[in-house]
Amino acid sequence: MDRFTRNYSIALAVLVGLALVFGIKSTWQPKAWNLDKILTSDEILADYPYQFRLRSLENGVATISTPRSFDIPAMRFLEIIHPNLAGLAQDDPKMVAAQQELIDHQKRAMGLMLAQPQVQTVDWELDTQWLADHGVQVPKRGQPGS
Repeated sequence: MDRFTRNYSIALAVLVGLALVFGIKSTWQPKAWNLDKILTSDEILADYPYQFRLRSLENGVATISTPRSFDIPAMRFLEIIHPNLAGLAQDDPKMVAAQQELIDHQKRAMGLMLAQPQVQTVDWELDTQWLADHGVQVPKRGQPGS
């Protein structure tokens, strides 16, 4: 092997090694994993059709997944987990009860996180993967309807 090829190979190996180290470091969040276990092991949350998950913990901010946002109204999500609600009006008592159930579960997830000493606040992040898995297209920011 000539000198250039050897040096090039070494430099390339160092760059790949650094990329791996930074990649692992950015996903290595044992504190977040432990907090996520609190959400997934809670009996009340575990019984709900949607599993709230901790996405990240940074600077005291716990980011939890949610199936709804301003772009995806609660009714769309509720019709997926409760097909018997499809076509009901937003003020139908069954729909109102389902919305309250969702709110109660989100509040519980939030309360469990805020009860942890390393968490000062909670943010919500739309679970686009769950929605996509259930046939819901999520509009991208900047597109019509977003």
